[in-house]
Amino acid sequence: MKSQATLLAVLMSLASAHAQEPPPLPAGLGSSSAETQDDKDEEQSGAPALPSGLGESQAPALPAGLSGEEQSETQLAEPDEPFEAPFGLTGFIEARAGVRIVSDPYEKQLSIGEVRAQLGRDIETRHATFHVVGDLYYDQVEDVSDVNLETGRGFFDLREANVLVRPLDFLDIKAGRQILTWGVGDLVFINDLFPKDYRSFFIGRDDEYLKAPSDAVRASVFNDIANVEFVYTPRFDADRSITGERLSYYNPALGRIAGRDAVINAMTPDDWFSDDEFAARAYRNIAGFEAALYGYMGYWKTPEGQTPLGTPFHPKLSVFGGSLRGPVKGGILTAEFGRYFSGDDKDGDNPFIRNGETRFLVGYEKEIANELTAAIQYNGEVISDYAALKSSLPPGASAPDRMRHVVTLRLTKLMLNQNLTLSGFNFWSPNEKDGYFRFRASYKLTDAWLAEAGGNIFYGADNNTFFGQFENNTNLFVGIRRNF
Repeated sequence: MKSQATLLAVLMSLASAHAQEPPPLPAGLGSSSAETQDDKDEEQSGAPALPSGLGESQAPALPAGLSGEEQSETQLAEPDEPFEAPFGLTGFIEARAGVRIVSDPYEKQLSIGEVRAQLGRDIETRHATFHVVGDLYYDQVEDVSDVNLETGRGFFDLREANVLVRPLDFLDIKAGRQILTWGVGDLVFINDLFPKDYRSFFIGRDDEYLKAPSDAVRASVFNDIANVEFVYTPRFDADRSITGERLSYYNPALGRIAGRDAVINAMTPDDWFSDDEFAARAYRNIAGFEAALYGYMGYWKTPEGQTPLGTPFHPKLSVFGGSLRGPVKGGILTAEFGRYFSGDDKDGDNPFIRNGETRFLVGYEKEIANELTAAIQYNGEVISDYAALKSSLPPGASAPDRMRHVVTLRLTKLMLNQNLTLSGFNFWSPNEKDGYFRFRASYKLTDAWLAEAGGNIFYGADNNTFFGQFENNTNLFVGIRRNF
């Protein structure tokens, strides 16, 4: 018994010793002290040397630019923080410059030279959404200081200022200044009787400026039968058309091209709730095609009439039409027509007021190669009371063709991972023998920066046709934009 007690005491003593010191690890897995050991210590410990960089107490150096330490002068600088406008504003800053490449004795050689900043802001509440967009800019060509929100001249252009409410699940109402568009034409507008800005279009501003703002109330009704839109404009909104202040044109009274020497000052209807406009559209999908019907009551958007004293004015106009758009054989087919009723020349026998017309178009768009899209379109305009018009012309005056034909072709190519966009659009009238070719090249430098260059080329056999009269306005331009 005494020997067993002695053996038990020895075992307990060994167990206590092992509990105080951990068992040794296999060779090579043991760790030394926090201090770095020299080669002599490694030999004594029996552990193999780790590869260079793995046995050090400090972490390996990170590549340049990834460490939190300050970089030396030879290291690359960190990218700038993205610019954010205050108060939640969005928009862009851009500069554009362009020159005429054809001599024009009635206009400046500089076609565009401006710096523009567009600022926008959306404010959403529980019951409404408020939207405001305005442009501040300096225009070297016109250099007009007085602001005119109707013509877009001055140092400020209010593009949009409206409120959107949804009082019912099936009803939207937007009231205020807004950009409106409908129809299926590609830069050909038949039932879209909302104002356009052809001055901006012809001098090289961004395509968004082709659409001028409307001061209107739009009500949209949604249902299973058809969606319906009503637009009421309490005061007539004319096109921002060619007047001679910036672009030259053919003046029939002078029988020649004119510009700053014969600026057009048209009589424009401007009485609230008296000189108003009304437009409506009903549309729905039918077998994969979007079909629409349109109606309009108002005035010609350009001054298509002339008083006995020779003052241009906007005659009354009513339009009824329809459109169709849908997929056909891997592309998109479009068709549209409109019947124009000239309210101040119902019989068509007044040579100083534009006659009624029937307008139509047929178009087709398809991707014809990898990231290359082509779109072709035919547009016709037929004078309604052609015989009455011819008989009313003064002696020696020539009558226009009863029908005007226009063929358009658009080509768009995306390159360099879609950062580069090349596009060309050509209008050509075979009967008037004139046309207009516009081309663009835009390159996305970064997500924020965009560079653009292009031109507007007008050509024609005669100087009194629609595109031929603008031949002296042919120009090239460049632009740079910073979005935020």
